[in-house]
Amino acid sequence: MVAPVTKAVIPAAGLGTRFLPATKAQPKEMLPVIDKPAIQYVVEEAVRAGIDDICIVTSSSKRSLEDHFDRNFELEHLLTSKGKDREKDDVVALAELADFHYVRQGEPLGLGHAVATARRHIGDSPFVVLLGDEFMAEGSGLLEGMIATHQEHGCSVLALMEVEGDEIARYGSADSEAFGDRLVKVNGVVEKPKPAEAPSNLAVMGRYVFTPQIFEHIARLTPGAGGELQLTDAIGTLLAEQQVLGFTFSEGRYDTGVVLDYLKVIVEMAAARPDIGPEFSAFLKDFVAKV
Repeated sequence: MVAPVTKAVIPAAGLGTRFLPATKAQPKEMLPVIDKPAIQYVVEEAVRAGIDDICIVTSSSKRSLEDHFDRNFELEHLLTSKGKDREKDDVVALAELADFHYVRQGEPLGLGHAVATARRHIGDSPFVVLLGDEFMAEGSGLLEGMIATHQEHGCSVLALMEVEGDEIARYGSADSEAFGDRLVKVNGVVEKPKPAEAPSNLAVMGRYVFTPQIFEHIARLTPGAGGELQLTDAIGTLLAEQQVLGFTFSEGRYDTGVVLDYLKVIVEMAAARPDIGPEFSAFLKDFVAKV
């Protein structure tokens, strides 16, 4: 019987250099997307998929991230005294989304190393990895589908999406073959290949469901691309021991990892909001007409 997936790891120890100077004193995961920090959307996505234990990998500059998902009794008291009960309930609910745990990644040694820092907390359980600067639209069903695939087949599952042209150089590229509806069998993964050398245009996106055996393969890694311990390299050796499936999708992904994409996410999500969307869309039409 396959154990249920209830734990998640969110690597969030990076320096966010693409967003300097905004990230000099603030984690990139805490940059606002309208009225929530980006990482809150990631956590809410995990919770919707049934995750109730979240381990966030941080660094010495990420204290505000930890504070965001903690209680703030002074703020709660102030909101209560001003009759702002809805706002108070919202901030209290943040700490109740899940059980939060934090581990420090002392050195920036790559995504594989970041995941490995959570090994003691995860133990022998299957778990999810969600990158902290991208998230899926509510109702996309991606993470739920990946977890269901793991439950059915008992193996690790990667999120895969087709990308255009040279974009594959930003991601891991999956060598795969058809397996079933929305599923492919992964035969190999190449980290950030040159477009001409990529095995496919199926890119590995920031959602993974892993069996605990992945930790053994990370432990055997030597530095790869960029001098870092690459998670894709560990997946490559895991393939020699167990099946890895890819769960394909084509829409619903929001990427806040680079400045232009971050701006696009804000515009797209603001236009879709029922409370501000109509007025904001009217503003955009006028703005574009003037430009």
